[in-house]
Amino acid sequence: MSVNTQDNHAAVREPLPGSPDGGRPRSGSSPRGRTPRWSWRTAQSVKGASLTFPFLAGFALFVLVPVGMALRESVYTTKSTGGLGFGGQTVSFAGLDNFAAGLVDGSFWSGMLRVFLYALAVVPLTQVLSLALALLLDAARRRAAARFRIALLLPYMVPGVVGTMVWIFQYSPTVGPLTPFFEAIGLDVNFFSSSMVWVSMGNLAVWGSLGFTMLILYGSLQAVPHEIFEAARLDGASELRIAWSIKVPFVRGSLVLTSLLSIIGTLQLFDQPLLFRAVTPETITRDFTPAMMIYDQAFKVGNLNYATALSVILALVVGVASAIIYRFINREEP
Repeated sequence: MSVNTQDNHAAVREPLPGSPDGGRPRSGSSPRGRTPRWSWRTAQSVKGASLTFPFLAGFALFVLVPVGMALRESVYTTKSTGGLGFGGQTVSFAGLDNFAAGLVDGSFWSGMLRVFLYALAVVPLTQVLSLALALLLDAARRRAAARFRIALLLPYMVPGVVGTMVWIFQYSPTVGPLTPFFEAIGLDVNFFSSSMVWVSMGNLAVWGSLGFTMLILYGSLQAVPHEIFEAARLDGASELRIAWSIKVPFVRGSLVLTSLLSIIGTLQLFDQPLLFRAVTPETITRDFTPAMMIYDQAFKVGNLNYATALSVILALVVGVASAIIYRFINREEP
């Protein structure tokens, strides 16, 4: 019996009765046995994600790997087998002994209390002054605002070590101009005394971070729709009322961001007191701040394992403090 092969193939190609698509293959489906190809949208997503590879590689190399190495070093202890630094060294597993010693170290937590009280004074002052300057620039003409914006940003562009050295020169009682100025008006001010050293460093911190914080807040103010201001003026609102009731709530997110950055930087205070110590070692001790104590334990005492454990504790304190302050500042109003 002969079979008509052509008719059989034609019958297979005919659409099934009652099928909505007329027997056509659905879009995106692939023949049986073949791997489905990526769509154009998937390919574009992969290309976009590949642009983050340099950042992820740098983050892993310079952040994750050092953190892992620090955690490894913090659970060991190194002891010298010979006297007076001679002989070999033995490395033994210490577990959480370094962390336990750091949690009860009075010098470390005294330094933490110092920088915490320092942050309570410096961070709000910086935020208030930066917000006031940003509001003044926003109210000024665009050309005048551009000139003042660049002038206020110059201190932030100066490296921290250079700025500290400049202010140490300004504070100097022998060659600085500030001491003779206060003596001319009848005030005896010693910027390196125990009662004034925090004021001296606080002034330096505000001077250095004022322009950066102001620029972030000013950029947020520029994003506020100006139609809201015009409507408020038509309703009879004054410029002060507009600034307090409209502009300040709009920059609340930027205020939270700059506050957290200031708090994190303040708790890790290191370069300013280290340079001030060269001038007034009797006031600023080796463990004046937590970062200074970590530096001293690692490079002066040579106890790298304990210094690493203190670094981990400091990082945890900074993280917890940032989370609490963020929760407190950024809470929703009822």
